[in-house]
Amino acid sequence: MPVAARIRQPVQVNAVALKAYARVVDAWALSLKEAAALADMSESTWKRARKPDFTGELTKDQLLRLSAVIGTYKSLELYFSEPLARGWFTRPNTGPLFGGQRPVDTAIEGGLPQILAIRTYLDALRGGA
Repeated sequence: MPVAARIRQPVQVNAVALKAYARVVDAWALSLKEAAALADMSESTWKRARKPDFTGELTKDQLLRLSAVIGTYKSLELYFSEPLARGWFTRPNTGPLFGGQRPVDTAIEGGLPQILAIRTYLDALRGGA
């Protein structure tokens, strides 16, 4: 990937984002394949990125994805009780954004725009809008 496409941020920012994202992945019981695809990484990169000593760079898109997924997790935890909050992202949903698919599948398929749409949708539910 061209260097210009990468965002230059401290390794510490990446480490914090990856650690939080890994916790969300575990809480939602996402597969290796799902977690990697949601973060727009190869499975081998995600395996390396999970380790505390990972020093690779994240693209702006990847960092935004991690941030939006973490925000989605927070919204779900605030809006729903624990069993539903933990399972919502991986259960089929008939809402307008999902068409009967699992939110995780639509997020992977739709990329960052869909991930942000899901985050906005949940924030609106939480805010009563």
